[in-house]
Amino acid sequence: MGIWTKKSITDLNENAESGTHRLKRTLGPFDLILLGIGAIVGAGLFSITGIAAAQHAGPAIIISFVIAATACTLAALCYSELASMIPISGSTYTYAYVTMGELVAWIIGWTLILEYAIGAAAVAISWSAYFVSFLHEFDIPVPMMLMASPWHPTHDVNGEMVYGILNLPAVLILGVMSLILTLGIKGSASANAVLVAVKVAVIVVFICVGIQYVKAENYVPFIPENTGIFGEFGWSGILRAAGIVFFAYIGFDCVSTAAQETVNPQKNMPRGILGALSICTVLYILFAFVMVGLISYKELNVAAPAALAIDQTPFHWLQWMVKLAIIAGFSSVILVLLLGQSRIFYTMACDGLLPKIFSDLHPRWHTPWKSSLALFLLIGPLAAFVPLETLGNMTSIGTLFAFVIVCGGTLILRYTHPEFPRAFRTPWVPLVPILGIATCALLMASLSLDTWLRLIIWLAIGLVIYGCRKWTKMGGMD
Repeated sequence: MGIWTKKSITDLNENAESGTHRLKRTLGPFDLILLGIGAIVGAGLFSITGIAAAQHAGPAIIISFVIAATACTLAALCYSELASMIPISGSTYTYAYVTMGELVAWIIGWTLILEYAIGAAAVAISWSAYFVSFLHEFDIPVPMMLMASPWHPTHDVNGEMVYGILNLPAVLILGVMSLILTLGIKGSASANAVLVAVKVAVIVVFICVGIQYVKAENYVPFIPENTGIFGEFGWSGILRAAGIVFFAYIGFDCVSTAAQETVNPQKNMPRGILGALSICTVLYILFAFVMVGLISYKELNVAAPAALAIDQTPFHWLQWMVKLAIIAGFSSVILVLLLGQSRIFYTMACDGLLPKIFSDLHPRWHTPWKSSLALFLLIGPLAAFVPLETLGNMTSIGTLFAFVIVCGGTLILRYTHPEFPRAFRTPWVPLVPILGIATCALLMASLSLDTWLRLIIWLAIGLVIYGCRKWTKMGGMD
């Protein structure tokens, strides 16, 4: 096939239900909502909220969360329409294949590695740091040499800088989550449900306990006066903070990668995507309201603002519960990111853009186990040796790029295939997709030059691999 060849929606849906490449459909709407919450709610809620309030928005961080949720909803509405039309595991990759052709689909599939695979490695490193901190709460000794990358030193219990050999906990959590995914999607969903229950329970406890100790004076002034610099309080600060907390919502798109393992995906995929986003929005707004009510926003510019807020209540034991919630949050994020990446590899292999081994399903568990194994072998060393900052800076731009493609794909299909049945229709087309594209493009433009250079280099590597793959297939050597 040529580089501009597009996939037929009808053929995609028929192929998904036939042949040996068939995943097992077991997930319902509640499972999908939990997968979405599992990917969205991470430790960022407990840290980024306080920093954005202290540096940019003040108590009006609550408005920032509403603005960010609105922007994210634009992309979610487009995801919901495409997921109901094309219930295939490839997510944005498949949507691009249908609307823009094979080359763009490859570029998106390659870019999604930045969001899912690299993102999972970055989260695993953060998981390791909080896990070690949690063990210290109970005076459990840990060998610090095995807790950090040799290029990313950490502090031991005495505050001394330690250079490690490798970050072993980060590798182990990736291995455990990869094993859970291999054993079946239903078991993975059950494990995710437990992790989601833990972190949501702690968030609810924080809200219910903290709201009894909020002080009205901490909300005054609700919108601090701008300092004369764009982004430092006032309405410009609210917008800057919205751009920062926007990334606390990223993850709902992972739900679409489980489309081929979902019962009645045409109806349940939109329910899962929009349901997860709605629940997280309510939790985020309430959490922010309580946090800035417990303590002045000026004091929240610290690494652990939630712990500082808890100190304003008599329930200091909540601090270790917050750490437990963060660990559970990171664990579920890793699980869902690995799920998403393995399913995208699976779909690309079924399309012939990756080696066939990535599409092999386990005869008993009906999961792409070789894809999960290869993914672990790829990102395990990254988590063990690469510094967190290097990995973390590459994820945001890949995610926003995918959002732009989804919004554009929704717009294209409305005009090229208006007759195709849609169980869910994005409202106010073309306004919603256009606003989604503009919002995500604006956020991409605000990212640093280094981030753009990494994206360009990454895409160049991907195009070389794609070219070699096409040449190999043309030569009959595949």
